Amino acid sequence: MTSKIDNKQKIFKKIKENEEFLSKSIGIGKSFDVGVRKLKILNKEIQFYYCTGLCDTSIIVEIMRELMFIDDHHRLTVKLEQVIHNHLPHQQVSVVETFDEVVDQVLSGLIAVFMEGEEQAFIIDVRKYPGRTPQEPDTEKVIRGSRDGYTENIIENTALTRRRIRDGRLRNEIFQIGERSKTDVCITYIQDVANPNLIEIIKKKLEEINIDGIPMADKTVEEFLVHQAANPFPLVRYTERPDVAASHLLEGHVLIIVDTSPSVIITPTTFFHHVQHAEEYREAPLPGAFLRWVRFGGMLAALLLLPLWLLVVDQPELLPKTIDFIGPNDKSNVPIFLQIILAEIGIETLRMAAIHTPTPLSTAMGLIAAVLIGQIAIDVGLFVPEVILYVSIAAVGSFATPSYELAIANKLIRLVLLFSVYFFGVPGYIVGVTAVILFLVSLRPLNTPYMWPFIPFNPKAFIQVLIRVSVPLTKLRPSITEPQNKSKQRDKPLAES
Repeated sequence: MTSKIDNKQKIFKKIKENEEFLSKSIGIGKSFDVGVRKLKILNKEIQFYYCTGLCDTSIIVEIMRELMFIDDHHRLTVKLEQVIHNHLPHQQVSVVETFDEVVDQVLSGLIAVFMEGEEQAFIIDVRKYPGRTPQEPDTEKVIRGSRDGYTENIIENTALTRRRIRDGRLRNEIFQIGERSKTDVCITYIQDVANPNLIEIIKKKLEEINIDGIPMADKTVEEFLVHQAANPFPLVRYTERPDVAASHLLEGHVLIIVDTSPSVIITPTTFFHHVQHAEEYREAPLPGAFLRWVRFGGMLAALLLLPLWLLVVDQPELLPKTIDFIGPNDKSNVPIFLQIILAEIGIETLRMAAIHTPTPLSTAMGLIAAVLIGQIAIDVGLFVPEVILYVSIAAVGSFATPSYELAIANKLIRLVLLFSVYFFGVPGYIVGVTAVILFLVSLRPLNTPYMWPFIPFNPKAFIQVLIRVSVPLTKLRPSITEPQNKSKQRDKPLAES
């Protein structure tokens, strides 16, 4: 049985004791990616502890080179700690006194410098995480606009946000979550805009997370934050675009940035935050409103059109004479309801197959599925053409939904409505739609009404949901975030110099 190591132990004066402690704590000599470099300066031993792959080697070499010149310019009588501190050529140097801090920082990519006879160590931020460069997110592409996006590096992500909001009141507070993973989690907000109560709620929920690690990063944090359980609808918004995140910060929202994830969590959010897209704000107000209406139409079709069509197929007397042509003209041995379910499963299977298939092959697979499988299924009588038509419209409407999480939720609700219509007809459709609306109204993630500004009704905010309003006309921040500073614009222009 191995003995438990107390990382809260104070740093020893004797450097050999420090070396023995860290050898047991982080596996010096056993784990190839953690190591120690020893130097002799002013007749005293100096040790550098590092984690290979997370450090910038060139900076470490420069620091060592600078320290090696100390012997040529200082006497043995000087205080070593002060001399070392003055000769560290780096802007981020801190002093720690416990091994708990040392271990956390070294395994995060910083280096620790121990000195013989000193009960403290220097921590130098030389992190250089492996990862990709900022690039446009695949799920949030725009015709016009920036092409940079968040990456898996939390330092780069905070910098991309800071680049767009150069305000001294922008705050980036960092936490570590996970007893073993020690994952960095940052909450970002504008101090004099965001609601202090919201900030405290988020901080408290993050501090209460008790788990070994969060390898699934932001999704795990979300589940602790909002306790979604069986609810399929997204209660927080994800974005990989720094411009979208900055826009929400200016409205009073709080961001949660998790290291190793390119997606940033935006809180609090309502249902209507998930139907917005950056493309609408990269166009003039009228074209932007048109894009929004088309998107709304696609989402409504994805949710309600297929169950409604099944309803009129089962009860054709519901159709007016002017549109009584709607419905399958050919009879099939397979019930329409079963055809719809098989088509839904088929499209979802093709979607998953396309994700896991290399791009050149996925294009060919899509052609084969559409031309061969679809057409043959119709020819042999498995499907009638109208089933393929309406299922395809629903699928296209799902793809038009900006939020992937909302698109999946709408698909699940669509299946529930299909079963309700099949078993109960018109009452099933009406009760199903009503139950969904009531369920959405009852949601209050982070004490925020999910269906605002529809319920509770806010006419000005609801108009801005339906219509893409020009930016100069939006002088107030959304009241749903309860911002401290409600005005987006200065009351008086700055005096000309």
